[in-house]
Amino acid sequence: MRLILALIMLLTPAMATAQAAATLVADSVFVPAGGQSLVATGNVEVFFDGTRMSAQSITFDQATDTLIIEGPIFIVASDGTILTADAANLDPQLENGILRGARLVLNQQLQLASSQINRVEGRYTQLYQVAATSCHVCANGDAPLWEIRARRVVHDSEERQLYFDDATFRVAGVPIFYLPRMRLPDPTLERATGLLIPGIESTDNLGLGIKLPYFIRLGDHRDITLTPYLSTSTTTLEAAYRQAYLNGDIEISGAITNDDLVGGTRGYLFANGIFDIGQDVTLRFDVEYTSDDDYLLEYDYSDKDRLDSEISIERIRDRDFLIASVTYYSSLRDGEQSATLPPLLADLNWERRITPDWGGTLTFTSDMQSHYRETSNDITGRDVARLGYGVNYRRDHITNYGLVIDGDAGFDLDFYNVNDDSTVGDTLRATTYVQTSLRYPLIRQSARATHVLEPVLQLAWSDVSGGDVTNEDSIVSEFDQANLISLSRFSGEDAVETGLRAAAGLTWTRVGNAGWDSTLTVGRVFRDSSDTNFTTTSGLSGTASDWLIAGQLLTPAGLTLNSRLVVADDFDVTKAETLARWSGAKLALEAGYIFLPEDVAENRTENVSEWTIDAGYRFNDTWSMGLDARYDVISNGPSETGLEIGWQNECVTVDFSVSRRFTTSTTLDASTDFGLSVGLNGFSAGRTVDSSAHRCTQ
Repeated sequence: MRLILALIMLLTPAMATAQAAATLVADSVFVPAGGQSLVATGNVEVFFDGTRMSAQSITFDQATDTLIIEGPIFIVASDGTILTADAANLDPQLENGILRGARLVLNQQLQLASSQINRVEGRYTQLYQVAATSCHVCANGDAPLWEIRARRVVHDSEERQLYFDDATFRVAGVPIFYLPRMRLPDPTLERATGLLIPGIESTDNLGLGIKLPYFIRLGDHRDITLTPYLSTSTTTLEAAYRQAYLNGDIEISGAITNDDLVGGTRGYLFANGIFDIGQDVTLRFDVEYTSDDDYLLEYDYSDKDRLDSEISIERIRDRDFLIASVTYYSSLRDGEQSATLPPLLADLNWERRITPDWGGTLTFTSDMQSHYRETSNDITGRDVARLGYGVNYRRDHITNYGLVIDGDAGFDLDFYNVNDDSTVGDTLRATTYVQTSLRYPLIRQSARATHVLEPVLQLAWSDVSGGDVTNEDSIVSEFDQANLISLSRFSGEDAVETGLRAAAGLTWTRVGNAGWDSTLTVGRVFRDSSDTNFTTTSGLSGTASDWLIAGQLLTPAGLTLNSRLVVADDFDVTKAETLARWSGAKLALEAGYIFLPEDVAENRTENVSEWTIDAGYRFNDTWSMGLDARYDVISNGPSETGLEIGWQNECVTVDFSVSRRFTTSTTLDASTDFGLSVGLNGFSAGRTVDSSAHRCTQ
């Protein structure tokens, strides 16, 4: 017969003062002669303040206020901590006492086996003669892959820390190193001061080295990670700082180096932040600095070849927006001088939209832009400031026959102030434009798919009056499906499309019921006269542009394909790009191809033809591999290759990587880099892995 008793309320007034009552369930409960104790036997379970305990028998001794428990004992605390033991003497609150032949399991990851466990004040768990590991422990006595043997371990459940005395780290039972004192976070603690996973690296330029990251928790909302990097050629200290505020956050990373590559001190600093400063206003900043052109690439901090530091303020509302920014550029490219980029750029944009009673949308714009070069040389040191105003009216209409008509008309006024250029002066330029486009979508639905065929035709005219403007921000222009029907296909404001022109396109979209979706766009632009601001390889020069062909494909098997071609009348490919992605249960694959012809006007002195591939494959729960590569078709050789191999089980994660950069410059040589990191799972909440456990031998 199973009995349910409220032990504390029935047995002793001292226990009756407890804040919560304990509930006991057992096959048999009786009070021996004398009435000073209570015995529960057979499938005993006790519930107290979120803690659950099961045992073979429990004897409550009222004289000593003690629970004498016979095992096997299984205790699950309210925080998920698990205790097992052969026998125990505990107080009724399960907060103080001794467990013998015990095992402590934290967060279902880290297990600590000991000869004896003492519970103190419900906060501290003291373990003696301890073996700690997150590896599967075999019943045949085989040593786990790794373990920490210690004379004593104290677990602080409030601070969520583990303190080891006389600790020895062992691999497959073999002692590796000894530490008299050691502190590690328990698996439930996400942010704790301490050593992170070390990494071993080897590069052709820096030699063999080791990184020892140390995480410092500065509070609930900020932290810093310091990483000494020591190798045969460098002594480097890396740092990463993070802080979160109620209205934003900042991140700062950097390093300071003394190496024998340049024989001096080197370093870099990257910082960024975002803040909501009220009234729908957002402040952003981004700082990028490096001591020399090769440092970021040599140390694998970044592959950027131009650094940009920017501070901006933006306010975006339903009917208006305001964006102001100041950016400083620094070039790391061979043969490019930062002083002539220009390095300093200031920009201010404002836009307001209103809806008149007669319909349509009126848009008012104002923008200011200024760029400054550090040199004052004539022409190459040209500084320009521009102030612009604009008004635009747009209206759309759908006829009863389904024809979609939209139209724009507008006027822009720009004033240019130019310094350090004797060939041009201050200029006032006015631009008037009007355009209309016609669309006639045709829809057909079948049992397998829905088809949409949409022909589109645009007619546009614009005229510019005033002085000439030096084109600096519209040298590079792309021709794609996004700007096929566009009033201007220039990327900036200095160049303006003029004259009468037309654009015609046809888009076919198929949405399949079985998951096969596709889109194909074909289009072309016609002009009454050619525009010399477009380069020969843009596909937009001449009175008739090249043909734009763009398509997308999505299959139910997970394959995504995006491709764009710009093709001349003689079928020569002007530009091409293709990107394919596929992801399956074990394999993820991404491949791309790009072709750009030589164009000095776009600072491209030779053809670009390159393949890229990025693949990842998981063989099973233990092994995985990743591969990435860039192949230069023009030079008929690879530009970069990389290989990553990962191995993990329930207690260890090993990552090995090797990469090769084949490109060289006047100051940078080709390099091969190796990396190795080994992580012990079980001492961090972020190191949980879902993998198969080690198999024990029979």
